[in-house]
Amino acid sequence: MSIRLLKTLVAVADHKTFSAAADAVFITHAAVSQQMRTLETDLGIPLFDRSHRTPELTPLGRAVVARARTLVQDYDTLVSSVLGDDGLTGDVVLGAVPTTLIGLAPLSMSILRARFPELRVRITPALTAALLSGLDRGHYDVAIVTKPVLLPLGLVFLQIAEEPLHLITGSEVTETDPVRILETQPFIRFNRDAVVGTVIETWLQENGIRVSEAMELESLEAISSMVHANLGVSIVPRPCVTRPFAIPLNHVALGPTPPSRILGLAYRKEHPKLRVIEEIHAAMLRAVQNHPPEQPPNAEATQVS
Repeated sequence: MSIRLLKTLVAVADHKTFSAAADAVFITHAAVSQQMRTLETDLGIPLFDRSHRTPELTPLGRAVVARARTLVQDYDTLVSSVLGDDGLTGDVVLGAVPTTLIGLAPLSMSILRARFPELRVRITPALTAALLSGLDRGHYDVAIVTKPVLLPLGLVFLQIAEEPLHLITGSEVTETDPVRILETQPFIRFNRDAVVGTVIETWLQENGIRVSEAMELESLEAISSMVHANLGVSIVPRPCVTRPFAIPLNHVALGPTPPSRILGLAYRKEHPKLRVIEEIHAAMLRAVQNHPPEQPPNAEATQVS
């Protein structure tokens, strides 16, 4: 019996089918089936009930999975536990929603590097849905995401900050009522494939606000540049940390209780680099605490009815 077989067994338990487990461990469906039969032979017990169209774990199989998780985690952390560094060296892959790449991500990574110079973090940007899928498939160790309505099974979410949404306008807009602005100005929409884009669209519909869409973008920098050029207005998150070189814009609050998005770290349960993930989370909390955003001097809070 090899650790590889146990890892495949855990993948089957987490992903429910042989096909999904095959994608997670980067082998074929046939290879998963063969490995599970080999493991059953090695252990001398039936792990799966194959009377169903999709094989299901037997009670004994579920008990073996529970023990296998511990064995796999111990194996993955064997070297780091012997060396006593808790894995705080080497590479870690961090996914991040694009809006955090200027501000939160660099500030927190600077804090992390100062404490753990031997830890190398590789950052890959993507939208929340893609990041959650990538975590499930093992493409990332951890990811900064916008909290979805439903978190996929097997993932954990650690909150970093809540970012209220507000309206941004260019210098030519002198109106201060957010509803009148949205209904009279071209609207630059945040990508609806992003979780925050869905939050914005839901808020518009709940308040019966009809907009005239000019364009749809996913980069906060691109949206801000378009607004600064007076090509339209937009609703965006108010960053949880100071952003260097911020473009000067007008800021209008969306009422006293604006919608918001929650940023956090997502990762797989029982990840072998849990200590690293904890330190990344701590660095991000410190970045938020040490670099709070400045309150826009021209922010207006208007009741939205």
